[in-house]
Amino acid sequence: MANQANITSTEALESFRACLIVFLTKARRALDEVSEEVRRTRHWLQNDQRTHWEGELRRRKKKLEQAEQELMSARLSTHQEATMMARQMAVVKAQRDIGEVEGKLRKLKSWNQNYDSSADPLVKQMERLRQLLNDLPKAIAYLAAAQKTLDAYAERSAPVGAPMTAPSLPESGEQP
Repeated sequence: MANQANITSTEALESFRACLIVFLTKARRALDEVSEEVRRTRHWLQNDQRTHWEGELRRRKKKLEQAEQELMSARLSTHQEATMMARQMAVVKAQRDIGEVEGKLRKLKSWNQNYDSSADPLVKQMERLRQLLNDLPKAIAYLAAAQKTLDAYAERSAPVGAPMTAPSLPESGEQP
């Protein structure tokens, strides 16, 4: 075996190091975006959607009360079947609308209860990846130092003006 390495170029190390830096930048950005999206989704479920559907429930209950009052007025004032039938249909529709909102609020409550148990395992995996990414700057620095060392070695071991060539193989069955 030769007692000297034949280093012709460290460009591959430099290229790999540059790709690693780009990867680190993109990966950190992606993790930050995903973390922010998890936070926004939690806020959306716990605040925005709850507020929206609770407000919608109040509006629809008012609409039901109004429809019931109109039906009662129609029953008391005139006994016209067409008017009463229309008022009854409005009451039934308002009741159906309230049932729809109550169903959405139940779903929302279920999603709120299950969100953390569904999202937490994935968030933990993301955090492990983030910790791995925190070690990459050390690897990048190591690659830079290795490249400098190899460049210095290549400059020192190459005779001035002599082209770098691959070592010759032993002839016939000789072993080094």
